[in-house]
Amino acid sequence: MCLDERIGAGYNNPSFGSGGYCLPKDTKQLLANYDQVPQTLIQAIVSSNVARKDFIAEEILKQNPKTVGLYRLVMKAGSDNFRASAVQGVIMRIKAKGVNVVVFEPSLAKDLFFNAKVIRGLAEFKTVSDVIVSNRMAVELDDVMDKVFTRDVFGDN
Repeated sequence: MCLDERIGAGYNNPSFGSGGYCLPKDTKQLLANYDQVPQTLIQAIVSSNVARKDFIAEEILKQNPKTVGLYRLVMKAGSDNFRASAVQGVIMRIKAKGVNVVVFEPSLAKDLFFNAKVIRGLAEFKTVSDVIVSNRMAVELDDVMDKVFTRDVFGDN
């Protein structure tokens, strides 16, 4: 299926769950609209997204980090949009377990993001982070590869 150029291999490169402004909202709205119609597909989409974020957070927590660094909030390369990105749900689960979270996001002007400190310097970010969560691999993280947690199976940015 991924050989079809309209689809591409990107759909075989898992992430932290579905995110963004539209897809999670739309699937929940569809679920509400069809609550009287026998179906399991829409509920499965919503449930699997929650399960995916739970699983990812638990995998990160198994490493017993004191500080988890979130490298970039954006959902895809070239974007500056991180509204409701899937990794936010993962980070909230980690913070709920009492683990400190810091964020490296150059496009963010605030000093805090969901009560997580925003670090502007990449070197400082790498130093303070025990685990670095990155949706996709980035050349800038090659020197701390042993700290990086990603679901990027291609690793080609």
